[in-house]
Amino acid sequence: MHLTTDEVRHVAELAKLHLTEEEVALYAEQLSAILDYAETLQQVDTSHVPPTPYVLPLDNVMRDDVPEPSLSNEAALANAPDQADGFFRVRAVFEDEG
Repeated sequence: MHLTTDEVRHVAELAKLHLTEEEVALYAEQLSAILDYAETLQQVDTSHVPPTPYVLPLDNVMRDDVPEPSLSNEAALANAPDQADGFFRVRAVFEDEG
């Protein structure tokens, strides 16, 4: 499957990527090769392969969660560029458009 440069620009726009014309041409070629390979994989007969949800055993490798002493609120905020009422202040991610 060959992607056009317009399709690559559209995908880049959706991903909020600013690409040069050289990058658009390069990615069109690379993405087309990936899609061609995926198309080849679709043709492989897997009817004799049982469904395999996990290829590795499911073992928890995490240690037990044990509470331990932590930083005081003052120490945690010591290098904060902006703080208020004992909390970190950060720029709003979502703004009210009303």
